[in-house]
Amino acid sequence: MPPRAKSKKSQADNASKDITPNSNSNSFPGCIRQVTPSSVAISVHAKPGSKLSAITDIGDEAVGVQIDAPARDGEANAALTEYISSVLGLKKRQVSLGSGSKSREKILLVEDSSLQHVYDALKKACN
Repeated sequence: MPPRAKSKKSQADNASKDITPNSNSNSFPGCIRQVTPSSVAISVHAKPGSKLSAITDIGDEAVGVQIDAPARDGEANAALTEYISSVLGLKKRQVSLGSGSKSREKILLVEDSSLQHVYDALKKACN
């Protein structure tokens, strides 16, 4: 018996798989992603109440950040955005909290910056 003919849908799916993926998806961890052409989102795992602010690790799920402020009344959130803006060399208003104001898992939005710049600055601060 001859093999079953492929439908048009499966042929289109195979054609789309043949296209090489964008190089950005392979070179950057999943915790840093481009949102708009000029904005970057960073998934952060915040560790408030530390002795000093530091980036502990850059994983595929989140960037680990120690914060030297307590987790009450938004102090840690303000310290986190201020610390990340200083690491990235940006103004404080360019870094904002996208979600996770009452959680350790947060998403920070960085405006007017490229994915490469954000990744390089975070990697440099982590080492």
